[in-house]
Amino acid sequence: MLRVIGLLLLIPLFDIVLLVTVAIPFLGPYVTVALVVLTALIGMLLVRAEGRATLRKIQQRLAGGELPTDELIDGGLLIAAGAFFLTPGLVTDFVGLLLAVPFTRYPVRAATRRWVVQPYVDAKTGGFASGQVYVGGFPDDENGPAGPGPTGPEGGPSSGSGSGPGTSFDPDEATDVDFDDSDEN
Repeated sequence: MLRVIGLLLLIPLFDIVLLVTVAIPFLGPYVTVALVVLTALIGMLLVRAEGRATLRKIQQRLAGGELPTDELIDGGLLIAAGAFFLTPGLVTDFVGLLLAVPFTRYPVRAATRRWVVQPYVDAKTGGFASGQVYVGGFPDDENGPAGPGPTGPEGGPSSGSGSGPGTSFDPDEATDVDFDDSDEN
């Protein structure tokens, strides 16, 4: 987490260095300031338009009885794009533009879903949301398996013999009530 915070603090520093070493000597201070303000204004107008379109999509999905997962991720990325546009600098404006334009936002949304949302949901639900549920024991149990999948307590569904724990289960032999001749005693 500290690395992410450090990276976020380095972006404005890199922006300042780029403005001082490249933009001001070649464009001049007034043109550089005007360029930064103009890109921020255009970016905020773009974020506003995309935000309205995303809000309409959210309302349509909710009216249809569907969950607007992609649209909610898009909304979060648009909020981040707005923050990048408000931060003065050309690099942050470029990152904000990448997050605001729909065709460049799609790969960012897919990466966000894969590396941020899905691990978070799996951690909160114990794997039930994504189907990575442990069967055959607890994940860290010394006697059970250490990963997801249909394995039994001893490493496979057919391990063990006889009765008791660790025996195999045959679904053809399973009944709710066993009506044998043993009831006659």
